[in-house]
Amino acid sequence: MADRLFIFDTTLRDGEQVPGCQLNTVEKIQVAKQLETLGVDVIEAGFPVSSPGDFNSVIEISKAVTWPVICALTRAVQKDIDVAAEALKYAKHKRIHTGIGTSDPHIRYKFNSTREEIIERAVAAVKYARRYVDDVEFYAEDAGRTDNRYLAQVIEAVIKAGATVVNIPDTTGYCLPEEYGAKIRYLMENVDGIHKAVISTHCHNDLGMATANTMSGVLAGARQVEVTINGIGERAGNTSLEEIAMIVKCHHDINIETNINTQKIYPTSRMVSSLMNMPVQPNKAIVGRNAFAHSSGIHQDGVLKNVQTYEIIDPKDVGIDDNAIVLTARSGRAALKHRLSVLGIEMEQPKLDKVYEDFLKLADKKKDITDDDILLLAGADRSLNHHIKLEYLQVTSGVGVRSVASLGLNISGEHFEAAATGNGPVDAAIKAVKQIIKRQMTLKEFTIQAISKGSDDVGKVHMQVEYDGQMYYGFGANTDIIAASVEAYIDCINKFKH
Repeated sequence: MADRLFIFDTTLRDGEQVPGCQLNTVEKIQVAKQLETLGVDVIEAGFPVSSPGDFNSVIEISKAVTWPVICALTRAVQKDIDVAAEALKYAKHKRIHTGIGTSDPHIRYKFNSTREEIIERAVAAVKYARRYVDDVEFYAEDAGRTDNRYLAQVIEAVIKAGATVVNIPDTTGYCLPEEYGAKIRYLMENVDGIHKAVISTHCHNDLGMATANTMSGVLAGARQVEVTINGIGERAGNTSLEEIAMIVKCHHDINIETNINTQKIYPTSRMVSSLMNMPVQPNKAIVGRNAFAHSSGIHQDGVLKNVQTYEIIDPKDVGIDDNAIVLTARSGRAALKHRLSVLGIEMEQPKLDKVYEDFLKLADKKKDITDDDILLLAGADRSLNHHIKLEYLQVTSGVGVRSVASLGLNISGEHFEAAATGNGPVDAAIKAVKQIIKRQMTLKEFTIQAISKGSDDVGKVHMQVEYDGQMYYGFGANTDIIAASVEAYIDCINKFKH
């Protein structure tokens, strides 16, 4: 019988810490429900003490999902644990995830403490959390750089205090796979009572080794992996859920299985990418646009003769259906509703009608409608409550002529117009916006991405604007890339703290 590997998804906590990727509570519930459909065992729903928004999200996610464990993060602080317990009150299965840094740099510089005091604080936190819940996970932050003998002492102490899961994070993504696997193996062999808890991996991708380190940990005895959809997360990201799930599925020889319904991987990836406005790189393993594309002549010849020559995964196994219904301007509401359902989105009729209207307008401009287009349309109402909206945009541009843009903005019901010239159409349009919005703001980052390959494609624009010492992230999508750029810029402005 295969060993069970538990999937702990932290997309809604660690993944959401990516700048510009914050979700509102409704969007978090949407993702949580999709994670439940995917088969995730544990959903880390947030860090309740950090903000009222996180607190409320944990409450609402607890109400929305049924069988997965809902986990709330805390520091080794009583108030954090009190707030987490309150946020988890509606969860059918609840877990408090508490912990403290254990590496010498953390002990010395972050806590100005000693190894002995850190163990005392760790034990106290676990015991306090056990007053509220039976399932307590302890994280030894920066375990990757923690001396193994001392780490074993900490883990042994917290298990005796009642920890049911012990998380061994490679917080900085520093470890080599062999080194991380040896660390897990050392704990398996040297911690008294280790069989009373599940060892968990939590690996970051700073050096590109998150998945390799995670699998080394699993092969050494870890039976929970902490992952995110598309590998999103702080800095270079976290271990990708889809990579671990498919490694385990493909390698029958390791005799490990998960509860993941792998056919839900691709739609879940698309949903998270769309809601978080976080593009998936084309060559990303499992879910990238090119993951099953073969351009080499030798590869194409082999695949045409037998797909197993170069494909170790059937695209259908991750939810990529070659025979998917193609949506066009002639498609009806039923086809659109079906495609939304496949992508994990259920809509009430009034909202479906609005999305269908927008779908028909887009279908008149594009030959084929992609899943990314559908997800963009489904999330388009996020801007409905913005107090600044683009009413119209007209641009004159060409070779040998100065670009001119004129536009109209609706600001809280009042109409404003402006025109400007610039070094290209986007520059001219943004200067026109600045004439109306008289603020000292600086464009720091400007990224354009086509979501498929056609000249009629929807362009996605990501922007980063600095205002009053703060960074704001905006997003726009349109078949007109200039309009998408202006929408992204306005999206940033709508987020300014007035």
